[in-house]
Amino acid sequence: MTHPIAPIAKKIPHQLTTHNETRIDNYYWMRDDSRTDKEILAHLEAENAYCDAMLAPQKPLQDELFEELKGRICKDDNTVPVKDGDFWYHSEVSGDDEYARYFRSTDNKYANKHLLLDVNALAQECEHFELGDMSISTDDKLLSWASDFDGRRIYTIHFKDIASGELLSDVLENTEGQVIWANDSQTVFYVKKDEQTLLGTQLYRHVLGTPQSDDVMVYEEEDHSFYMSLSKSRDESLIFINLNATETSDTLFIDANEPTAEFAPLVDVIEGHEYNADKLGDTFYITSNHQATNFKVMTATVETIGDINQWQTLIAHRDEVLIEDIEIFNDFLVVSERELGQIRFVIHAGDKHYPIEFNDPCYYACLGDNPEPEATSARIYYSSLTTPGSLFSVDLATTAQTLLKEQKVLGEFNRDEYESQRLFVTSRDNQQVPISLVYKKSLFKQDGTNPTLQYGYGAYGITIDPNFSPHTLSLLNRGFVYVIAHIRGGEMLGRHWYEQGKKAHKQNTFNDFIDIGRYLIEQKISHPNKLFASGGSAGGLLMGAVINQAPELYRGVGSHVPFVDVLTTMLDESIPLTTNEYDEWGNPNELAAYNTIKAYSPMDNIVAQDYPNLLVTTGLHDSQVQYFEPMKWVAKLREYNTSDNLLVFKTDMDSGHAGASGRFKSLHEKALEMAFFISLSK
Repeated sequence: MTHPIAPIAKKIPHQLTTHNETRIDNYYWMRDDSRTDKEILAHLEAENAYCDAMLAPQKPLQDELFEELKGRICKDDNTVPVKDGDFWYHSEVSGDDEYARYFRSTDNKYANKHLLLDVNALAQECEHFELGDMSISTDDKLLSWASDFDGRRIYTIHFKDIASGELLSDVLENTEGQVIWANDSQTVFYVKKDEQTLLGTQLYRHVLGTPQSDDVMVYEEEDHSFYMSLSKSRDESLIFINLNATETSDTLFIDANEPTAEFAPLVDVIEGHEYNADKLGDTFYITSNHQATNFKVMTATVETIGDINQWQTLIAHRDEVLIEDIEIFNDFLVVSERELGQIRFVIHAGDKHYPIEFNDPCYYACLGDNPEPEATSARIYYSSLTTPGSLFSVDLATTAQTLLKEQKVLGEFNRDEYESQRLFVTSRDNQQVPISLVYKKSLFKQDGTNPTLQYGYGAYGITIDPNFSPHTLSLLNRGFVYVIAHIRGGEMLGRHWYEQGKKAHKQNTFNDFIDIGRYLIEQKISHPNKLFASGGSAGGLLMGAVINQAPELYRGVGSHVPFVDVLTTMLDESIPLTTNEYDEWGNPNELAAYNTIKAYSPMDNIVAQDYPNLLVTTGLHDSQVQYFEPMKWVAKLREYNTSDNLLVFKTDMDSGHAGASGRFKSLHEKALEMAFFISLSK
């Protein structure tokens, strides 16, 4: 039988000179922003064919896993209706439909429901479809929705009359996918997207019934380190432009009743000041890190909001508690906090406050959809590694909880058969790094025989909380231990945890992950030759750095939409989103940052050594990490890898950063990786 031959990419030396140093990139030619170059597309297709051929022995297991994953999903399901104004809103899925249908009704009993949008109909002719924001006009008569047809996160916005179902002639193209309605229900605001850089820096005003060419640009952000988004105040009196860089915030506003007014700054910009402001009645509520690393909650009036020195402290900063979010009600304030990595909610009512805490060792909780400030109850979502997602209604006066719905898991799932733990691992620099792990009790022995999957991300201050996934059961039921590494770069242990895993301190992220892997083996949680790792996007960067620095540690690695050519990308402002990322990775146009990034950038640190089995995936239309980064990385790994281990690369030619769309189609990607790990564990 002929063994499949791996695609070997041609080499065309390309010089990249910065700070009087020249690097040679032999695979720079793989970049084609139009995604039409026949040679590049042919190479990607050849990689796909090679991947399929090399993983052909795993195909029966892939199919088995796909059916398992699909079999746990409740085909006919619905969300709990939520009241917003005069109507109740919910969504439904049914049968083999990939997407949801959205409804509203006059009560919460699913009676007299009126179809707002059938996403299946929108996606019918599409290989890939993502629904962006849906929004109802202030007078409840019109619906807007945003559609992305290729995964680039460039959205087209449509409108329709809800009562008649008639489409309006208005179509807004090349947008961020968000619409904010002025209170006249005839004027909308949206952010236009640059098709090259994918940055949204221009805010437009559109009046229904007029062509997009007549729209007025009402604001343009010249500093491209800021992301722009829109929101409306809790009392719907103001429209906000929210500008957020990694380390600095800015907010502008207008009266929602005066859509032609000029946007004005809410407060002067202070470099390093991150905040989020909202308004209810006469009071602004602000979460702010001004002289408060872990944030505090401030208040201001309409007269004092513009002067930070006049803001009043409502909830003081605490060194050990991170304030993550607030929800404002007429008579209550609900604060989401995190201490030692554990989430809790605190209800404030006047001078009184009382916490809502949870007993699981590893869990995730967040505020649900609470659109009405006059409500006396709040919805809270809860999940753990052994508890399916659950939606509760909490009485804000008594904290009494009512379960509204728990995620259905079909098949033979019994939560009592599984156990989770929260442990701390001592890192090489003597930090206590938390991990969350889960396993099936009857199959876990802690004698060094269990295969283990270690997952990590570690960037942007994003915390990967221990959330329930029915898909993970397919690993646990085969004896795997699943571990989430809460490494630095995330915000699990507070703001300092993030600060110690970015820019000049980025190496801590990789050290933490590697130290956890070694701990899992030393403590006999994992078989020494059956430890696997997975990560995507910035987590894909993590995987790339880890296999360069500790290639012997992992039996196999899954690296998805990986950000692996960090130095080259961060030096090229024409690549989407680069300028927004300087505060995360550093600006390599500065020598110190250049040297820091070069020291860990996966593409720049490939050497001749034995690399582990590696599964790399991407989407051709990825908007966040361009397809050519993993393409170049795989080509260079093929050149230097001295092992006979698998090195396969799969590109979804129709999708973007989030992978395949649809609730069932996306399961093929999960089954592919699971089969890869399970096969290697035998």
